[in-house]
Amino acid sequence: MNFSIQPTLENERAQLVPLQETDFTEVFAVASDPKIWEQHPNKDRWQEPVFRSFFEGAMKSGGAFKIVDKTSGKVAGSSRFYDYDPETNSIFIGYTFYGTAFWGAGINSSVKKLMLDYIFQFVDKVHFHIGASNIRSQIAIQRIGAVKVGEQEVAYYGEPNRHNFVYEITRENWVQPQS
Repeated sequence: MNFSIQPTLENERAQLVPLQETDFTEVFAVASDPKIWEQHPNKDRWQEPVFRSFFEGAMKSGGAFKIVDKTSGKVAGSSRFYDYDPETNSIFIGYTFYGTAFWGAGINSSVKKLMLDYIFQFVDKVHFHIGASNIRSQIAIQRIGAVKVGEQEVAYYGEPNRHNFVYEITRENWVQPQS
């Protein structure tokens, strides 16, 4: 892999900053809202011990970001690149969450545009794991052009297997949303 999966990325709406251990308190303050996790396969991630494991996995991934809303200067959530596969020249984007104050505000499409514009310089395909019951995220990922290509049991770091749908966007099919 001759590229970084944890660069600093920025546009007029959002800044993606490599996640640091010192970000735990700020990021957990956003993640501690149970509403965020209602449709997620792991519904108790709002609890500090469960989120701490999630955060540890984020740090070990080497591709996690703190998302900052540039309008307010507040932490909006987190996302990451993971599971680069050189054989298929593909990578996953996921583990994404936003505080409810940012839902429907356009930050997700702005962040995904940043991440996809960057990573498509290096890979041909991007995949996303979306919980089978997470309708909100399925709709959001389809809005940016991802297509469901399969289903898979996924063991998130420190958590049991959960049923997920796998979505894909290819470089040639990447339709960039307006930020």
